[in-house]
Amino acid sequence: MPSMEGSPAYTNGNHTSRLSNGRHIKKASFSKSSSESLTDSVESTSIGEIRPTRNTIRKLSSPLMPAFMVSAPGKVIVYGEHAVVYGKAAIAAAISLRSYLLVTFLSKSRRTVTLRFPDISLDHTWNIDDLPWAAFSHPSKKKFYYDLVTSLDEDLIEALQPQIALVSQKHPEHIRKIHHSSATAFLYLFLSLGSAKSAPCVYTLRSTIPIGAGLGSSGSIAVCLSAALLLQIRALSGPHPDQPSEESELQIERINRWAFVGEMCTHGNPSGVDNTVSAGGKAVLFQRKDYTKPPVVVPLRDFPELPLLLVDTRQSRSTATEVARVATLRKSHPEIANLVLESIDKVTKSAHHLITQPDFDPDDPASLQHLGELITVNHGLLVSLGVSHPKLERIRALIDHTGIGWTKLTGAGGGGCAITILKPSIGDDKPAQKKRVIAELEAKLEAEGFEKFETTLAGDGVGVLWPAVLQNGSGEEGGEEIDQEKFLNVKGNEGIEKLVGVNVVRDITEGDVREGWKFWRP
Repeated sequence: MPSMEGSPAYTNGNHTSRLSNGRHIKKASFSKSSSESLTDSVESTSIGEIRPTRNTIRKLSSPLMPAFMVSAPGKVIVYGEHAVVYGKAAIAAAISLRSYLLVTFLSKSRRTVTLRFPDISLDHTWNIDDLPWAAFSHPSKKKFYYDLVTSLDEDLIEALQPQIALVSQKHPEHIRKIHHSSATAFLYLFLSLGSAKSAPCVYTLRSTIPIGAGLGSSGSIAVCLSAALLLQIRALSGPHPDQPSEESELQIERINRWAFVGEMCTHGNPSGVDNTVSAGGKAVLFQRKDYTKPPVVVPLRDFPELPLLLVDTRQSRSTATEVARVATLRKSHPEIANLVLESIDKVTKSAHHLITQPDFDPDDPASLQHLGELITVNHGLLVSLGVSHPKLERIRALIDHTGIGWTKLTGAGGGGCAITILKPSIGDDKPAQKKRVIAELEAKLEAEGFEKFETTLAGDGVGVLWPAVLQNGSGEEGGEEIDQEKFLNVKGNEGIEKLVGVNVVRDITEGDVREGWKFWRP
């Protein structure tokens, strides 16, 4: 790839790097782009700007490049499940449940790269020099960070197999299959974007998104890996508050393209909606009329940020099974099934029409009422297609009894999750009532084996914490450094959110984003 020598490893629009906690790094060693290794040390100015300096006499044995973090959200389908399979539109939105990737740099003499994902018990280290760089760097195969990759190269997948075979050899077959899928996505991106001189690193993943529940967990992870690797080769600008919208969109698109490559490694033929929502945040209108062509994805920047109750049935489900169920119904009762699918499409279009009106006011109770009623209608139509489940109906009954919001299944159905948009009547104007009602509901849901998450709909997409230091909120220099062991050992979703979470509180407004995290916002 073209040399980006002289630009910092983490850039903003002015091509300067400033530590978010204001501390001064006196000496550090940065990893160069994928074409060469940067061994030059750096020095800081009084305001924290980092400049490479050449011909330094002393070479450090250990790089002082600070660890950094990347985070990306999961997603829910708000309107349009199953109809989207038949060329209709669907609306998907980001949720505040997120994946977090910590990148920690090792001594240059280590020459290893490690992927740690404790949520699925994956921990493997590869020798960088043993990886198939020759295959990935061959002129007929080499891809650059700015390329659009729409299919996997089978020769490169084959070249990875000896390294993939080393992963989790002592685990059961079903666990090994999951680990191999994750390792394939990681190595394909690592070798495509890196070089044989890539810096030795440990990539540690934690996620607050339930895995296998249709919430885009793999898409979120792919976005994290893509963003981290692109940052390491200095192929991204920002994020920073004054970044022009067009520039932010370019960075998001670059991240999204490579995240889609990761999704192809995991899913074979993904729709692309999960990684697209995770990278850009907020919501999108998604439609694929011709499966031989890319889908149409329209960002919905005015989609309102709404408090969302998400309940996991903990019932395993198969997307393929539920899609086949609708196909069977459509074959047996084509006229009726097609009318139902058309009706779901009208629900989606009604929501889209409202949101895209010039005078749309997301704080208007009438607007929320309209969107909520569409949620209820959409669920009823999905029930008529036969893709609900007794556990989903039980969750809906429990929530409907409280009167707190509008509920529907999200995703393929047959299990998975239900979402509830909360009514403003139990919003911030009555916090005590809201807290009591939700606490009582949570107790009932937990007693029946369900898991509840209070989250937010249509928030930020991919974000960066560079370095991995969280501000102490006092306005003074310093903060809490997030090291690998601390990140690995924190317990559960609550522990992850408390330690590194993007959002300080559950009921999220823009002002509640934790200091230090920065986002690309078109």
